[in-house]
Amino acid sequence: MARLESLLDNDFYKFTMQYAVVKLFPKAKAKYQFINRGKHVFPEGFAERLTEAIGAMATLKLSNAEKQFFAETCPYIDPTYFDFLQGYRYNPEEVSITQHAGELSVKIEGFWYRTILWEVPIMSLICELYYEMSDAKRVDDQQVMDIVDRKMDKYDKLKITIADFGTRRRHSYAVHDLVIKTLKAHPSKTFIGTSNVHLAMKYKTKPIGTHAHEWFMFHAAKYGYKMANLLGLENWSDVYRGDLGIALSDTYTTEAFFRQFDKKLTKLFDGVRHDSGDAIEFAKKTIKHYESKGIDPLSKTIIFSDGLDYDKVEKITNYCNGRIGYSFGIGTDFTNDVGLERMNIVLKMTESLPEDGEWTPVIKLSDEPLKHTGDQAEIEMAIRYLQLDEHA
Repeated sequence: MARLESLLDNDFYKFTMQYAVVKLFPKAKAKYQFINRGKHVFPEGFAERLTEAIGAMATLKLSNAEKQFFAETCPYIDPTYFDFLQGYRYNPEEVSITQHAGELSVKIEGFWYRTILWEVPIMSLICELYYEMSDAKRVDDQQVMDIVDRKMDKYDKLKITIADFGTRRRHSYAVHDLVIKTLKAHPSKTFIGTSNVHLAMKYKTKPIGTHAHEWFMFHAAKYGYKMANLLGLENWSDVYRGDLGIALSDTYTTEAFFRQFDKKLTKLFDGVRHDSGDAIEFAKKTIKHYESKGIDPLSKTIIFSDGLDYDKVEKITNYCNGRIGYSFGIGTDFTNDVGLERMNIVLKMTESLPEDGEWTPVIKLSDEPLKHTGDQAEIEMAIRYLQLDEHA
């Protein structure tokens, strides 16, 4: 049965955000909710199995070896954080799970500094249990490794760098482990690391990531939509002082992001991450933005991470080469290419309670309107407030 084996079996950006939340917003609270985009039908008894797996997470704790690895890998994080993380325990009471026929409901509520770690492992458990309980047979281990090697042979010819971003919607831990093992052993320098901290430690590679949409969603709840990107990045730079310098661009659309990405931040951050909408159009806007600030685009980097496969990566490479720096984060095309339907699920922050505030709905305005998440009335209000008529 699906189980997590390590507290670090999570995405790197969850820990980097947790550290920033502990430092800046220790009294803030958050709510999250599962969204079944793919309309998957969950088998009878799924909620009970998921509840059991989440209950087992209460026993996870950071080992001394894990603490040492994490501290040595991230010298820009205060040692007090690693002491805190060693004392951290998942509290299953923060998670509510129900099921009605084939529909699954998962809700999370509590202090943000605690609940921030739930999203990724819960999603990975949902995926793994779904395949287990559906009795869906994947390709065998050798085929998993062969598929990865064949993809890497093609990527090598593009002379690019790639990281694994596939924890959330992986087929299973076993497949993810095989994928990282194969990527690490592949005879090229194309693979540069993984977002999964546990597997980065196990295979002696680099944990990769910065922040996620919820960082800016909280800032919108606390400071308003027009200040969310600006103050989110200002606060990030105050905590990390130039480290972890890739800015996520599409929480409230790229258009709104570049309005707030002023010259100071544009110079300070190493680059931006693309996570929705047309990748080539995004590259064009990004290049134009850097040029408008008098910055050579080749001195900056775009990290592309939106549903990538070889064809998309090749197209992006052909456009960006010689125009701007670029790298790729590939998710389910590595960790869930096993001959089965890939799950289309998310687990997003829905409300935030800043200190001395009140519960406030939070939303995400993707560059792909079909990926907007949150309360519809709030989405429509934010679109008007940010003057994003084309996204209405």
